[in-house]
Formats: sequence, structure tokens, C-alpha cells
Amino acid sequence: MLIIDSKDCENIDKALKKYKKKFEKARILLQLRSRQSFTKPSVKRRTQVLKAVYKQQLASGKLDN
Repeated sequence: MLIIDSKDCENIDKALKKYKKKFEKARILLQLRSRQSFTKPSVKRRTQVLKAVYKQQLASGKLDN
């Protein structure tokens, strides 16, 4: 649950902007999307390995985009 401390004289737009920033940093939307469907641990591991391989290839220059 996100709590935004707002002063009485503070504009509602500023408070909303603070809320949106906190919401983005907390990554709540990503958690909700990941909980919508179950992914097997082996599939999660496989995607992590493939991402790591891709990042390594990008860093070494072997992969051209």
C-alpha cells in the first residue's frame, strides 16, 4: 500500500505526481502482471539464462543489431 504525505497547501497535481512516481518505483504493476499466470520455475530459469547470454553477447560485440 502506497502512502503519500501531502500538506494542506500542496496542489493535488503535485500529490498525484508523487503517487505516480512511487507507484512506478514500487513496480506494483509488474508484480500484478506476473501473478496473473503461473510460470514454472524451470521456464523462469531458462528465460533468465537466455537473457544473461544475450546481454553477454551484446557486451562482447558478437551480436549486431
